[in-house]
Amino acid sequence: MAELKKILVSLPDSLLREVDEIVAIEKKNRSEFIREAMKLYIRERHRLEIRERMKKGYKEMARINAALTEEGLNTDIISLEVYETILSECE
Repeated sequence: MAELKKILVSLPDSLLREVDEIVAIEKKNRSEFIREAMKLYIRERHRLEIRERMKKGYKEMARINAALTEEGLNTDIISLEVYETILSECE
């Protein structure tokens, strides 16, 4: 494990009581509990950041797909017009 540093944390009495209840049930100490809580918070924060980046990526891909669809539709319309012109000349 990396070198440990001591910090001072101020908590409201009600929160400290809840922490103490949990550490008693899980047979841990406050330091272990706080380390785990901090790791959990950091993991969750990373997960949310990744989710937001994915949302932005999906929105960007939707915009690109819509533009490609529009371009393909315009090409199809032009091809259809050329085809109809050729057919009308054959009559």
